[in-house]
Amino acid sequence: MSTSVPRTATVTDRLVEANRAYAAGFTDPGMGARPVLRVAVVACMDARLDLHAALGLELGDCHTIRNAGGVVTDDTIRSLTISQRALGTSSVALIHHTGCGLQTLTEDFRHELELEVGQRPAWAVEAFRDVDQDVRQSMQRVRTSPFLPHTDDVRGFVFDVTTGLLREIAPNP
Repeated sequence: MSTSVPRTATVTDRLVEANRAYAAGFTDPGMGARPVLRVAVVACMDARLDLHAALGLELGDCHTIRNAGGVVTDDTIRSLTISQRALGTSSVALIHHTGCGLQTLTEDFRHELELEVGQRPAWAVEAFRDVDQDVRQSMQRVRTSPFLPHTDDVRGFVFDVTTGLLREIAPNP
């Protein structure tokens, strides 16, 4: 005889339940995939960044691309290329932030993972010490990508997680 042990609800179960409540009052906004403001925002995945609220954005205004550090990686370029070439964006805003976890890591993280799991990750950690310089590097990666037709309006910022303010970073000369 098998007895089932009640499963403890997970965080994902909570999210699914919240989605049911959301869907109950949902109405199709009738919009397409093209962002109204023709902008793509690349930002860190940090949970303290509420990008829509911080930037005054509404549903449908922008494409949002997030990853650890908000760094411009090959996959970020892939997403930006699709955003620009297939979905009409022409501006890029890059947003890093104060107190980023990538400032506490090094590329040794990859080595430690290799020792633990027996396989070296194919990706770079993209750790950095100087957030301003990393924003400049990200701007340069976007501006020099041969895949992106729109590189004139690329701006970089550091979001202060204690004040909520953006500080613009001047590109490398």
